[in-house]
Amino acid sequence: MERPAWAPRSIDITVPSVSRIYDYYLGGSHNFEVDREAARKAMEFMPGLPKIMQANRAFMRRAVRFAASEGISQFLDIGSGIPTFGNVHEVAQQAKPGAHVVYVDHDPVAVAHSEAVLRDNEGADVVAADLRKPQEILASPQVQRLIDLNRPVALLLVAILHFVEDADDPHRAVAELREALAPGSLLILTHASYEGIPLPPERAAGTVDVYKNIRNPLIMRSRDEIARFFEGYDMVEPGLVPMPNWRPDTAPEDEDAYAFSGFAGVGRTA
Repeated sequence: MERPAWAPRSIDITVPSVSRIYDYYLGGSHNFEVDREAARKAMEFMPGLPKIMQANRAFMRRAVRFAASEGISQFLDIGSGIPTFGNVHEVAQQAKPGAHVVYVDHDPVAVAHSEAVLRDNEGADVVAADLRKPQEILASPQVQRLIDLNRPVALLLVAILHFVEDADDPHRAVAELREALAPGSLLILTHASYEGIPLPPERAAGTVDVYKNIRNPLIMRSRDEIARFFEGYDMVEPGLVPMPNWRPDTAPEDEDAYAFSGFAGVGRTA
């Protein structure tokens, strides 16, 4: 397989990447055949996966605009993935000129592309780091330069926590981040779940097995389990709901049935 110019020399392009699979679902071009093959296998069990990802991105954009409307001008997006059209910095800086955005990802391709996209953007940067090590994120030069933790921050954990196994204690990581945030900060979160998927759970489990086989386990949590991530936050209306139901721009009944798979919510620190 020929290595494209945009692929860092350090990555193994024969191994699928969650970020690049996600890019493929969204119609992006920064993925390899190995990623497309894994995505197609997952879609054999759950053909509506691209619809789920589109609903996820649409929620993210609505939530960022909401945060900006609440006066927040700082955004920390952990598990940000490969930049695509309408990414956080574009939405935030349009809604709130002068907004600062820091992306965080541990995928070298996602980091490399973010660096390229943000090269001329003084108000945005990217950190190569892992959600499971929040102190490294908070101590990074990029966060220190762009994020004032004494003022409210919008923390985005969008489609990332379902890739963190219970053994890695994701609740501890989320709590550490919450404790670092000023009062009035927001947590913007989405998470996969068997609840809402228009398929029998045993069929949807085939998709979970695909991710397990590429060594990126997909952890499907219940609504109650997902709600635990909001401990210490006051939920913003309408609470923790299927993605199209969170402050929709268009009628939710017009959405594809797959868009209602999983949950989204926004919480505010007291």
